[in-house]
Amino acid sequence: MTNLAIDIGNTQLKIGVFQDEKLIFKKDQKTSSSLSVLKEVLRDYTFQNILVAATGNSEKVVTLLHKKGLSFKILDHTTGIPFKNGYKTPKTLGVDRIALVAAAVKQFPGNNALIIDAGTCVTYDFKNNEEQYLGGSISPGLAMRFKALHHFTAKLPSLEATGIPNYTGKNTEEAIKSGVIHGISTEINGIINWYRESYPELTVILTGGDAQFLSKTLKNGIFAHSNFLLEGLDYIMVFNTTQ
Repeated sequence: MTNLAIDIGNTQLKIGVFQDEKLIFKKDQKTSSSLSVLKEVLRDYTFQNILVAATGNSEKVVTLLHKKGLSFKILDHTTGIPFKNGYKTPKTLGVDRIALVAAAVKQFPGNNALIIDAGTCVTYDFKNNEEQYLGGSISPGLAMRFKALHHFTAKLPSLEATGIPNYTGKNTEEAIKSGVIHGISTEINGIINWYRESYPELTVILTGGDAQFLSKTLKNGIFAHSNFLLEGLDYIMVFNTTQ
């Protein structure tokens, strides 16, 4: 069985081709770019299932799939999922978060798991050892924090994360980088510690575009996984075809 997982984020379009639950092709590109990679994938493979998870604008992708006459599904709160959703407002739960929890159920069954997705936003999602999703939290991501400091002040410059700074900045640029980078890593470590106090047997997964950068500032005992969301989408497709 060959499945196509499409993750449309706010800044990145991620495409994953799975054959019998193994990732055989993956490509990331800016959502503002053309759909050339997706067109090539649709030309080169025949898919039994296609699942789209969209937190960003999905119009171009959906239009292309319709033009190709392909059958596909868009992930939402009505889609069958391999866990019990304890979120009080399931209609508002981001589809990216649904896919991440599905991946945790597949890869860490019977474990308490905290999934941290460091992208445009940093999301924290928790599922217990009974495969119940209990909720989580959302905070601004790295780029958003840098942009906010520049946007909401008159004189602070627009910066990006380029390395791990000293805690004590010697000038404005260093001070901003220290505040943003150490601030977000301290937040992540603090949330992990809270969950570990409540659930001593805890698996922590770090994923998302900034995961590799942030992993340098975080404590040990964390699984960094760049393809976690795509694997969750594939597992949802498998789950729905075997029920």
